[in-house]
Amino acid sequence: MAKKRHKGVFARLLRGLVVAVAAWAAITIATVVAFRWIDPPTTAFMLQGRVAELFARTPGYRFSHEWRDWDRISKHAALAVVAAEDQRFPAHRGFDFKQIDKALKDRERGRRVRGASTITQQVAKNLFLWPGQSWLRKGLEAGITVLIEIAWPKQRILEVYLNVAEFGRGTWGVQVASRRFFHKDAARLTPAEAALLAAVLPAPKRFRADAPSNYVRRRQAWIQRQMASLGGTAYVATLD
Repeated sequence: MAKKRHKGVFARLLRGLVVAVAAWAAITIATVVAFRWIDPPTTAFMLQGRVAELFARTPGYRFSHEWRDWDRISKHAALAVVAAEDQRFPAHRGFDFKQIDKALKDRERGRRVRGASTITQQVAKNLFLWPGQSWLRKGLEAGITVLIEIAWPKQRILEVYLNVAEFGRGTWGVQVASRRFFHKDAARLTPAEAALLAAVLPAPKRFRADAPSNYVRRRQAWIQRQMASLGGTAYVATLD
């Protein structure tokens, strides 16, 4: 009798887990599809950041996020993040296997490995997941990345990324970053300003656009060279 009882409990727990996973998947799919047209009001990363700062009580911390549509964002900003983060963005379908292969080879040779995440992967992670390197999170990120690439055009992916990326502590989205650091709207960003914002993306809590280190300045200059080599704003202006 005890064995049957245990089996019954296990079966109910398993059914509950399957139902919970199926519900989460259905909600995530519906949300991804909805975000094709509806601007995300917040993200998982924003919520986690606000909670963390609530406990940390960092002096001078200000949370700010303001959405800007694609046609009200400087194409220099769009080009800069592509040049800095994901130069094959217009061509791949969510995963840059060339960069993944390069990262694996660098790791085998003991070299410093830079992340090979695409802009689409970063959007998936920022919207729905949490920081970290666990296999569970990576698996969920891969699935959501595929959904986004199926449901959204490239321009929408880049528009969302520019609006949800963190450019400094509490500084979410390119409009807030532009106002906070350059006192202008995102539509008026110059190539140099856009490159400086993109230069802090790998570590926005450590690097600062308002007080750039020598490393950030060197990275800014490199990004500007990459922007030119990609052919300028025409590289992103025609994304569909």
